[in-house]
Amino acid sequence: MDSLDLQVLQQARDWRATGQPVWLVTVIETWGSAPRPPGALLAMRGDGLVVGSVSGGCVEDDLIDRVRKGERVGKPSLINYGVSKEEAARFGLPCGGNLRLVQEPLTDTAWVDEVLTRTAHHELVARRLDLASGTVTIEPAARGEAFQFDGTQLRALFGPRWRLLIIGAGQLSRAVAQMALALDFEVICCDPREEYHLTWDIPNTTFSKSMPDDLVLELQLDPHSAVIAVTHDPKLDDMVLLEALKSPAFYVGALGSRGNTAKRKERLALFDLSPAEIDRLHGPIGLDLGSKTPAEIAVSIVAEIVAVKNGVALMQKKEGSALPESPGVCARS
Repeated sequence: MDSLDLQVLQQARDWRATGQPVWLVTVIETWGSAPRPPGALLAMRGDGLVVGSVSGGCVEDDLIDRVRKGERVGKPSLINYGVSKEEAARFGLPCGGNLRLVQEPLTDTAWVDEVLTRTAHHELVARRLDLASGTVTIEPAARGEAFQFDGTQLRALFGPRWRLLIIGAGQLSRAVAQMALALDFEVICCDPREEYHLTWDIPNTTFSKSMPDDLVLELQLDPHSAVIAVTHDPKLDDMVLLEALKSPAFYVGALGSRGNTAKRKERLALFDLSPAEIDRLHGPIGLDLGSKTPAEIAVSIVAEIVAVKNGVALMQKKEGSALPESPGVCARS
């Protein structure tokens, strides 16, 4: 799932807490070039204010117009857009695209609280909506599952926010952190060296002075977690890699040339890591963009993390770089 959907739920809950009527709109089916995938979520307030998206904008405009004209559904209802080429063009659905939605009133926010609480603890959950009764239940979900709709029930996934652990608090780390924040990652920086942690001042990040390997164990890295080691200090970088490569983290990378990466793998092989675990290491870290400055190197690192998160093959790597197998991570899981 998209972390934007969690923001939609949080805003919908807050609106409802003030006594405002609120409706949730979920994409359940698309055909052709519909711009948002099944499961995409929008919340709409009684005065027409919206958060989230189900299309490129024109469908939202029509939904707002319906509410402002008094069309306020009292139970889950289906809405179809783009049944003809003319209507598809009118609502911004190119190439004859079609969009099918479920609109429902948000009356009980207890399930929203449960979703937000469980995802904050890095759980993956599913919301099941029964269209006939409007009943919502929350249940555990597993990675690899997808949005489901069978005509009577929809099942939408809500997962934890993507998380990035950066080892090292230097100039490169600052640039990476700022870019990751813009992509809505939760960012944690770890550096036990006093001369570095005293200057870390990136807002909306968490800083830790713990030893990196201890912090990895404390965080209990999951498949929504990425780790990069960029201290230039093998003692610190290797310590975190020894634990991170054994974790379910979807991405583990370390700064260094191809020669240094080869030496690092030789060192890691002296410990209790299997060849398959060592081969998970992304090194040299980042895509080959001809990067020279810290900001450009940060772009290459963040681009590679996003590519792996989205299950995209890493084509733009330096010749001779190790290429771990793609985990096939889906951005909406």
